[in-house]
Amino acid sequence: MYQDGGVEFAGYVAPGRWRSLWNGGELRWAGRVVGWPVFNALRIVRETMGGKVALVTGASSGIGTAVVAGLADAGYSILAAGRDRLRTEHVGTEYPEVRTWVGDITTPESCADLVMACIEQFGRLDVLVNNAGIYQAADAERTTNELWSRTLAVNLNAPFYLSRDAMPHLRQTKGVILNIASDWGLVGGKKATAYCASKGGMVLMTKSMALDHAHEGIRINAICPGDVETPMLYAEGAARGLEPDQALREAARASPTGKVTSAADVAALVVFLASEAASQITGAALSIDGGNTA
Repeated sequence: MYQDGGVEFAGYVAPGRWRSLWNGGELRWAGRVVGWPVFNALRIVRETMGGKVALVTGASSGIGTAVVAGLADAGYSILAAGRDRLRTEHVGTEYPEVRTWVGDITTPESCADLVMACIEQFGRLDVLVNNAGIYQAADAERTTNELWSRTLAVNLNAPFYLSRDAMPHLRQTKGVILNIASDWGLVGGKKATAYCASKGGMVLMTKSMALDHAHEGIRINAICPGDVETPMLYAEGAARGLEPDQALREAARASPTGKVTSAADVAALVVFLASEAASQITGAALSIDGGNTA
């Protein structure tokens, strides 16, 4: 039963902005079919998130775009940051509660500017999602100085600078930092020396900061995806001469579940960890890789 652009469910009206559709016996959230218990859990998450603000980096594609969608559907106002102006601004047109920031985040100055832009726009910060990341296949011998420096600048330095600058604001809101790491931050990967170093550093940075700031009510966790169906996966496959469908099938065969993690799967974990339902989870590195690191 539709009411005010939403759907009535067990006495609760889910707003249309949440993209929930009661359609032929199926309940959908963010375009995916969910069960009744899941919808109820998502309702609770949304009710605890209204009025909060998130800053998401790497928001112009892949996991970042899905995280923006998930948090917007959960009631957040969001500053979406990315390097690609056209794609980043397109994300901003999808949701009225999203503002955009375009620029590079590899210097301390740019990261300070980004955090301040969020505070000036919304007046507060509740969740920082350090998602921006790069990957280029190379073993140690073929890792150039430029590749090493650039990988650590994006994947490790930027999350550190942003977390440091966000901390005073997160202290006020008892906020959350979520670092999008990798299962290759937990185990090694071939031809990924710089990438593994950066993501492994991110995982231990997460744990150290979580211990430092737990007493202040700030929670800090790392999410460690395996292969995710994103442009990065297809680019990696293309570098090895694979068509997109071939790259996807190969990744699925390598997973114990026989499936590739979707960007929406990762976004759902972000939404959960940002919520009060995860109030006792901090300093964790949570794998979402179909069992690859089991």
